[in-house]
Amino acid sequence: MRFEVLGPLRVYRGDEELDLGFPQQRALLALLLVRAGRPVLAGEIVDVLWPGRAPASAMNVVRRYAGALRRLLEPDLPPRAPGRRVLRRAGGYLLEAAEDEVDLLRFRALTKRGKRAAATGRSEAALRHFVGALGDWHGPVAMGIPASVREHTEFAALERELTRTARMAADAALLCGGSELVLPHLRRAVALDPLDESAQAGLVMALAASGLQAEALTAYERVRRLLAEELGISPGPELTAAHTRVLRQEWGPPRPPAPARPPHPAPTGTVPTAASMATPTAASMATPEAVSMAAPTTVPRAALPSVSAVASTESPVAVPSAAPVAVPVTAPIAAPVTAPAPPPPPLRPAQLPADLPVFVGRAAELGTLLRVTEAAAASTGAPATVLVSGMPGIGKTALAVHWAHRVADRFPDGQLHVALRGFDTARPPLEPDEALRGMLGALGVPAARMPAGVDSLAGLYRSTLVGRRLLVLLDDAADTEQVRPLLPAGPGSLTLVTSRLALSGLTASGAHPLHLDLPSAAEAGAVLARRVGQDRTAAEPGAAAEIVARCGRLPLALAVVAARAAGRPDFQLSAIAAELRHAGDGLDAFAGTGGAPGLRAAFAPSYRRLPPENARLFRLLSLRPGADLTPGAAAALAGLPPRRTRLLLDELADAHLVTEHAPGRYVQHTLLRLFATELTAGHDSPTERRAALHRLRAHAQTVPDRHPTSHGDRP
Repeated sequence: MRFEVLGPLRVYRGDEELDLGFPQQRALLALLLVRAGRPVLAGEIVDVLWPGRAPASAMNVVRRYAGALRRLLEPDLPPRAPGRRVLRRAGGYLLEAAEDEVDLLRFRALTKRGKRAAATGRSEAALRHFVGALGDWHGPVAMGIPASVREHTEFAALERELTRTARMAADAALLCGGSELVLPHLRRAVALDPLDESAQAGLVMALAASGLQAEALTAYERVRRLLAEELGISPGPELTAAHTRVLRQEWGPPRPPAPARPPHPAPTGTVPTAASMATPTAASMATPEAVSMAAPTTVPRAALPSVSAVASTESPVAVPSAAPVAVPVTAPIAAPVTAPAPPPPPLRPAQLPADLPVFVGRAAELGTLLRVTEAAAASTGAPATVLVSGMPGIGKTALAVHWAHRVADRFPDGQLHVALRGFDTARPPLEPDEALRGMLGALGVPAARMPAGVDSLAGLYRSTLVGRRLLVLLDDAADTEQVRPLLPAGPGSLTLVTSRLALSGLTASGAHPLHLDLPSAAEAGAVLARRVGQDRTAAEPGAAAEIVARCGRLPLALAVVAARAAGRPDFQLSAIAAELRHAGDGLDAFAGTGGAPGLRAAFAPSYRRLPPENARLFRLLSLRPGADLTPGAAAALAGLPPRRTRLLLDELADAHLVTEHAPGRYVQHTLLRLFATELTAGHDSPTERRAALHRLRAHAQTVPDRHPTSHGDRP
């Protein structure tokens, strides 16, 4: 059979196209195809098929549609037989199909191969895989199902996935040529979302690289006006940079190095020697090795080859092997022959920040890092990348730095550290070209040899790392695009990336995700004891446990409180616990001292990065009375459609500002909830807050929570 969802929804048995039945039955099939090989919960199916309010018979209708699809796909199936296509799994349904049967599965497999090829610098192979993947894309996904269902986040996310692959194809085409191959896909991507600046930037560059510079400038002007009219903003850095490159005619594949000049002809009557023929030219000085060979030294005669062998091909004059290096014929003796000095050993950077002396715990996470590190050290393929992500203050940087120090000796060519400033309170995120210049400088590349443009710098960076095994720590990443040019391409290196965001694009490119959750109560107690002294926590175990609980087991909160306790060695821990107990509904008890960041300063950058709609939902979530809530309850609080609210919740979860601790159940950390409470009091009027609570109560009466949960162990 053949299933198609990357465009009109179609199913073929051989050459026969099947009639897929009623619109909602088609919608169920489309949802199962988007999740092919993975179960879809029955409750989620109901939410997708009935975006508003589902009828009381919804579950029966879903079962009926599933049975009809089973009979359609397997017409010879006996009655009540489970079949092998539409299967019941874990309270839902699953569509079983092979990779070569589903266009989406083929697309994802080819995209994955393209990413691997791109990560190892094989641009031609990457372009071939990306274009092959996009060949199955024929328009808006799942056409033929109800428009209200197509607006669900599952289908919107799939269209974003297609757009990202088109953008990666454009990048690969710029490196190796062939931008005309990706133009149709980029045009389709910007038609889906004209405000996607990354896709628009890719289209502008691809048009220019295909010889359509005028159309490229027209495309830029069109999106510039659209951004101003629709959003009231100017083009961002990526789109602006693309426009600038077109104006400067800086596109296309990197130019090959200029061929080495032939050596200058020897003076009349002087026979050139092998050494004089090997003098570095300007072109040959373009490699790191050649740069270090520029200073000549006089070489003893014994170190030089026989001059007669050279003279026999360059001059009719016979020269005995013992003759001087420069043989006079009609001219004076030439200057002494010199040869380049051996290159100095490459620089071995050691840039890791100091390890945290009070680091304890995280045994499971350290075990995961050990497995990845050992695999990287033994690998002869792509380098390893680990993404350490989690909420603000969870200890991402502390873990990455601690591990880097533990394994630094396994990477003999050094360690690089880059503070990417993704969520810095004082400075903007570090631009990739600035980061690359710093890394190249640490590796010994002179500034004069560094080209302009991120692509060229990244190419030089990868070339410089050939044959070297480094540990690279990229701390506090803002997004995937900031990180991607900084990743090594050769085997044997390990990159640790920390970020508050899930960076799904990086994970999709092959990075190992390591999500940091809260430490256990025992680990958090050990952190407190390490900071304030084992004797103090042993003397007051109850007070220590209360401090851990009121800090929500969050490492940064524990560090703030422990610093206060350490500064008051005569205070009992029970007094510190009492301060936290009576601090009220706010974060005043977790304010930093002596220049150390407090919780407000740590949480604020994540909040400021949120779009207005996401930020409003984050604030209003603090009004809920229970521990967690469903997308329906969140939609009632915000006064938004359920499908839109689910998308916003997923984006908040990607930013680690909420946690989906169970399917369809979202919770905020206790201290993030206090932060949101402060924000809603300052941003949302009392009338707005009362209206949100009224909507929530009305929702609870209409749709009771069928899955109450207890979270006594979760802050």
